[in-house]
Amino acid sequence: MFYYYDVTYILVLIGMVFSVWASANVNSAISKYRQIGTQSGMTASDAARRILQQYGIFDVTVKPINQGASDYYNPQTKELCLLAPNYNSNSIAIIGIAAHECGHAIQDATEYAPLALQRYLAPVCARSSQIGIYIAILGLMFGWVHLQNVGIILFSLGVFFTLLLLPIEFDASNRALRILEDNRILVGEELVGARKVLRAAGMTYVAAAASSVLSLLRLLVLSRGRRR
Repeated sequence: MFYYYDVTYILVLIGMVFSVWASANVNSAISKYRQIGTQSGMTASDAARRILQQYGIFDVTVKPINQGASDYYNPQTKELCLLAPNYNSNSIAIIGIAAHECGHAIQDATEYAPLALQRYLAPVCARSSQIGIYIAILGLMFGWVHLQNVGIILFSLGVFFTLLLLPIEFDASNRALRILEDNRILVGEELVGARKVLRAAGMTYVAAAASSVLSLLRLLVLSRGRRR
């Protein structure tokens, strides 16, 4: 049986379906609440600056960017970067996302332990995951048990990295929602909309982690089967 066509491939398909669903769900939520503005008229950049100032974070710059897939916080440059169309947007979705990135800035300022660990492990785990799967496949193809084990161990580091992202992302979203509510930046149904957007975004990380775990499980099943 070929690696890509054995019965365990269903585990990969499950992960793919989950990821596609999560991506479609977050895109739908963002599309819906991007069209709804806040009653206050506060923009995403204004909200971000207000949040950072409230937490005594004055070394982070909120800036517009013209390129990129999404808004993000850069801990190296201490910049909270918002896509140009989002910078002056007052939509519920965009303000929620900006607050989420402020959550990461707060994590950075308070030395949130999982975030510090993630940064320390990121270079090793990212490369390990990339090469681990190929090493494991070669080991499976040629029946080299030791090579299989090395590949699985390396791939496991990448899986651990995706799992480590979960508490980081959910903590940032929880911080964001508390801040938005406590400071009345969003109120009532506005807060409900922001919560839906951030929860949907969080599920994309759950889907990525689940896909990684299922791929690792598949490698373990195949490895055990080859040994038999």
